[in-house]
Amino acid sequence: MNLSFNDLPTAVEGLYSKLESIEKLLAQKNESFNSDELLTVEGAASFLSLAKPTIYGYVHRCEIPFMKKGKKLYFSREDLMGWMESSKVQTSTEVKERAKQGLIDVQKKS
Repeated sequence: MNLSFNDLPTAVEGLYSKLESIEKLLAQKNESFNSDELLTVEGAASFLSLAKPTIYGYVHRCEIPFMKKGKKLYFSREDLMGWMESSKVQTSTEVKERAKQGLIDVQKKS
C-alpha cells in the first residue's frame, strides 16, 4: 500500500481507532478470564482442553475439584487452575534448589 504524505494523518487516525478497539477487546477478555465464574462440564472440558468423558472420570474418582447441585456439576475456574498447577512437574533446577535449601535448613538447626 502506497501512502502519500497527505494520507498519513488519515492512516494514523485509522490505526489509532483500530488499536483502541483491540485494547477494549483484550480488556474484556482479560476481565472474563480473571473472574471466578462457575463452569459446566462442557465449560470445564473446554477450559482444560479435555474431553467430557475425561472430566466425568475425574469427578467419579474425586480427582478434580467440583461442586454438585442436584444433578448438575459445576467447576470453579480458579479451582481448576489451582488443580492444574498442583500437578506441575518441577524442573531439575527447581529440585536441586529445593534440595540445597533443605540442606541449608538442616545445617541451621544443628
